Amino acid sequence: MSRSTYRVLSSLALLALAAGGVTACGDNAPSPTASSSATSAASPGSAKAAEAKLHMVDNGGHRLAFYVTQGNGSTIVLDSGGGEYSSQWKDIAPKVHAVTGATVITYDRAGLGKSDVVPGAWKVESAVSDLRAGLKNLGVTKDVTLVSHSQAGEIANYLAQDNPELLSGAVLVDANLPQFFTDEEIPRLVAGTQPEVDAAKKDPEKPENRQLISTAEGFAAAHQAFHKVVWPDSVPATVMVSEKTPFAGSPEDAQRWRDAAASFAQEAPNRTLVTAKGTSHEVPTDRPDLVLKEIEAAFAAHH
Repeated sequence: MSRSTYRVLSSLALLALAAGGVTACGDNAPSPTASSSATSAASPGSAKAAEAKLHMVDNGGHRLAFYVTQGNGSTIVLDSGGGEYSSQWKDIAPKVHAVTGATVITYDRAGLGKSDVVPGAWKVESAVSDLRAGLKNLGVTKDVTLVSHSQAGEIANYLAQDNPELLSGAVLVDANLPQFFTDEEIPRLVAGTQPEVDAAKKDPEKPENRQLISTAEGFAAAHQAFHKVVWPDSVPATVMVSEKTPFAGSPEDAQRWRDAAASFAQEAPNRTLVTAKGTSHEVPTDRPDLVLKEIEAAFAAHH
């Protein structure tokens, strides 16, 4: 199985479809504690021109790694796709800092990178709680430009819905959007990924497998709920959709993915749809220049 295909499965629990069929290839969360540790470190997103510092933040008994490149009073948070962690932004983060002057934050979600493993099903409410805890611990309470790839789109949507005052804007990079997860699509995703989930259970301690297994648990119910999430009109958003989408082998699902992005963008006048031409789902890897351009534009529009 290719790394890209595995990323799609682990980040979205999406099916890989080929012509002819499937192919195998919140608020109720624990509050953060007051304690955290900060050590100077070369983060996965650091460069000589922009040194990042590692902060270990505790939230409900598990620790999370946040990497901070200090800048001015504004903050840009880069949130990785499923199965990925802060290293996904290693080439982009220093450039974002250089062109905007903002504080740039990347982090490792629970179970990935330097962050502690949290057993059980992946719950978006817990992921939102982890991000909020990290930002609060770092003193970030407003003026955040949130950049979210793939599965991180779910975190972004819940965060925006529940805490719109925290965000000044967002760039959603081929991200999970509520409009995609319909009653027609969800069963296709569950059925299509079952062989991959079964295979992952044979080696459950491997981080990628653990991510896939935890995402698959309760997937249908979680995404029926996600379908009802509403992005607030007060938060501007740039919606980037890859040309090939995560469903290069299935024209039907690929079109549904594009339609979901277009529908999201059309729901408010302060949303912009951008097609990343020639890209796979891995837009940050395929077109880091375009991602940087859209981050810079979104940031500049409100600063």
